[in-house]
Amino acid sequence: MDKLDKFLARADGLLFRLENILPGAKIVAPDWQAAAAFRWDHPQRTLHPVSNFQRIALSDLLGIDEQKQRIRQNTRQFVQGGTANNVLLSGARGTGKSSLVKALLNEYAGQGLRVIQIDKQGLIDLSHIITLVQGRKERFILYCDDLSFNAEEPGYQSLKAALDGDLVAFSDNLLIYATSNRRHLMADYMQDNLATKYADDEVHPAESVEEKVSLSERFGLWVSFYPFSQDEYLAVAAHWLGHHGWRQGMTEAVRTAALQWSLLRGSRSGRVAGQFARDWCGQHVQR
Repeated sequence: MDKLDKFLARADGLLFRLENILPGAKIVAPDWQAAAAFRWDHPQRTLHPVSNFQRIALSDLLGIDEQKQRIRQNTRQFVQGGTANNVLLSGARGTGKSSLVKALLNEYAGQGLRVIQIDKQGLIDLSHIITLVQGRKERFILYCDDLSFNAEEPGYQSLKAALDGDLVAFSDNLLIYATSNRRHLMADYMQDNLATKYADDEVHPAESVEEKVSLSERFGLWVSFYPFSQDEYLAVAAHWLGHHGWRQGMTEAVRTAALQWSLLRGSRSGRVAGQFARDWCGQHVQR
């Protein structure tokens, strides 16, 4: 390929991207039969099928029975055509928030559930996604992982309006499930609690606090996740050890190694337990 061909190829790619971001650009629907999971490409405003979606079952998620039951019930209502709420899953890292959404897709994909993953930059394209799924028989969860904002980000206002406030009706076959380590999706500061202290010449400082919680309050269902106890952590580690082929159970040596692993990581969570199990079985299970 000579220099002219390379230049023309790059120019063609640039034009394609520009056409997709210009006002009035047509959003092309994907092949909905190609996969049960899709990823929204914000720069190109395109839905890409995810064929190698992570396979995880609800039975693999231990230590979060109450959270699992609440979200499963909400999702079952939605899949069956009933009313359901948008969901905010917040709390300790590594406790199964993201895995739970993936497991729900594996549980209900056969009943028409589809998941569209989107990052916070892509939230300004919500109107396009709503148009794409409007009227389809499938039920869609718009999945936003590890979400957090500052108030100036454009995606913050777009999501806030879409959840409750936009004049355009939200599609009946679309819900938003968001995970975050922050309960209100935004950073909290000590000065936010000093509502009677007038700082930086703000006349009504309490209104800033209200703004902080206004987005999270628009999710109908809040589900909180907490750090695991030692027993919960060891139970999850035992589950994944068996999953990866370890047949000798939670011996004293394994238990000690698992606890040391959590101390080195500074966390007891399902994620850390799974990482320990992979390391241990990689060293001790004969293939």
